[in-house]
Order: sequence, then C-alpha cells, then structure tokens
Amino acid sequence: MPKFEMFRDKSDKYRFRLKAPNGEIIAVSQAYASKAGCMKGIESVKNNAPIADVIEIDEPEDHTS
Repeated sequence: MPKFEMFRDKSDKYRFRLKAPNGEIIAVSQAYASKAGCMKGIESVKNNAPIADVIEIDEPEDHTS
C-alpha cells in the first residue's frame, strides 16, 4: 500500500515523502516550518493528484527563485 512518511530534516523542518507499495520513494516535499503545514501539504497532494494534468515541458525549469 502506498504511504506518506512525515519526518524532520537536518534543518529541523518537516517534510514528507510518498512511497510506492514496493517501498520506492515517489516524491519528496518541500520543507515546512510546522507539522500542521506539512499535513496540509500531504492533504493537497491527496486532493490534487487524481485530477492533475501531465504536461511535458521542453525546457528545464529555473528553481532558483
């Protein structure tokens, strides 16, 4: 069964990872300052993933901002 794992990173921020039934990590979240914020992130993925479109992007995104 897939599962969300919530944990604290080296900076003491909350993160979650989504694992497939075979244990493979599918996704890792951004850092959240609070446990409540992390839980909201998990709920957002649960609610939005089933309806999300798949869009192919030809150019790499700039993640520096």
